[in-house]
Amino acid sequence: MTRGASDAGPPADDPAAPPARDSPPHPERVRVTAPRAGSGPAAARSAVHRAEGGPTSDIAGVYVRSLIRSQLRLGIVFALGFVIATALFVLAIAVVPQLDRTFVLGVPLSWLLLGAGVYPLAITVGALYVRAASRNEARYRALAEDE
Repeated sequence: MTRGASDAGPPADDPAAPPARDSPPHPERVRVTAPRAGSGPAAARSAVHRAEGGPTSDIAGVYVRSLIRSQLRLGIVFALGFVIATALFVLAIAVVPQLDRTFVLGVPLSWLLLGAGVYPLAITVGALYVRAASRNEARYRALAEDE
């Protein structure tokens, strides 16, 4: 089926027609790329890295990688600990059926424990993680200063 004159929309000289939009010219597309490995002066890039407070020697790089590994390990341990503790908390609530029959302000006690009881656990795990991560960073700073 072809479109007729009535389907084409208002004519161009119709005063009720919306004004034609002049689209702004599009800027040229620019491709941004990173320097390829092995190209350009590597000394300039490493000087920038040193100026930003990065590692200045091989041993400092080893210390940084060690810190990153220990922080990752610490994060994984605390995340798993939190998941296991939360699962045990939920399991304990499921094992004690009397909590479903006990109501506080019209809400079952098991719901209150699940809704509000996990927050102290999360805050405690978070505080312990921050304390352990700070200790790791203090050890790294002590090693980096001795260099």
